[in-house]
Amino acid sequence: MNETLKVLQERRSIRAYRPEQIQPAALDAILEAGLWAPSGMGKQSVTLVTVQNPETLAKLSQMNATIMGSNSDPFYGAPTVVVVLADPARPTCVEDGSLAMGNLMNAAASLGIGSCWIHRAKEEFESAEGKELLRAWGLPENLRGVGHCVLGYSSQTPAAQPRREGRMVRV
Repeated sequence: MNETLKVLQERRSIRAYRPEQIQPAALDAILEAGLWAPSGMGKQSVTLVTVQNPETLAKLSQMNATIMGSNSDPFYGAPTVVVVLADPARPTCVEDGSLAMGNLMNAAASLGIGSCWIHRAKEEFESAEGKELLRAWGLPENLRGVGHCVLGYSSQTPAAQPRREGRMVRV
């Protein structure tokens, strides 16, 4: 089977991570894949913010958990979070961010690194606390949060769910 198709079929969302940080070369390759995602009219509206600093990770986790109404770590202990942001002036900003997220997760899987898409970035970066983070990162306050791509070495091997029938129609 084609290696790309194999990765697409075998990638799983990982919800348990080992504490060791991913290697810089692997992270660079994953981020590069995110930047090469398709975008509406080729406008490249996506910005990727990589967070590995434990204090900033904890802050993002707390913000996300609060929105979710939980005290648990929504990032599952992942040592790296890539915040996917997009320019809301582009009508395809959510789609652009979603395509970048897919590239990040599939590239990670191809390198043996686990990933999971974590929601609530929109609400995080609409908040005063989120806008403060954007300013601290030197980014415009109007960027829209699309999602968080958590990355790390998996401490689990989830099984694939069977594919539901009847989801493909040819006319």
